[in-house]
Amino acid sequence: MDPESQQLLIRLLRTHRLAALGTLRDGAPLVSLVLYAVSPDLSCFYIHASRLALHTQDILRDAHVSLMIAETDTPGRDPQTLARVSLRGEAVVVPPTAGDYAAIKSIYLQKFPESARHFELGDFPLYCIVPRTARYVAGFGKVFNLTAEDLRHAGSRGA
Repeated sequence: MDPESQQLLIRLLRTHRLAALGTLRDGAPLVSLVLYAVSPDLSCFYIHASRLALHTQDILRDAHVSLMIAETDTPGRDPQTLARVSLRGEAVVVPPTAGDYAAIKSIYLQKFPESARHFELGDFPLYCIVPRTARYVAGFGKVFNLTAEDLRHAGSRGA
């Protein structure tokens, strides 16, 4: 991947706040809008979701998920040139007893301070989505298939 595309990927993943989360519900795809934060090395994407949400129920049945993050569309711009990345991986619960729970919670709350009250509720687990593969479109005709290692490498190089 060229340096410009890599910087765009890093900026996209670190600055955006919303993602489309794909889960399986009764054998068919379900896509939901979720808030996310990302680890500094891009190895994990954090979501904080109520157990009442359909996507959370789906994750508890099948941890395989997809997460799509895309540049915001603006009038006058060709939508096919928008940068976007689709990640495939597994969602795992980060229990409050985990050694890194406080650090992960801090990362999440830095991005979403208004979510602090949700951490006080008993039905909002924190999940780490660990990507296995990703399909990154940096613009029209600029497509990259990435591994988890590629994401970590980009995260370690990006500011």
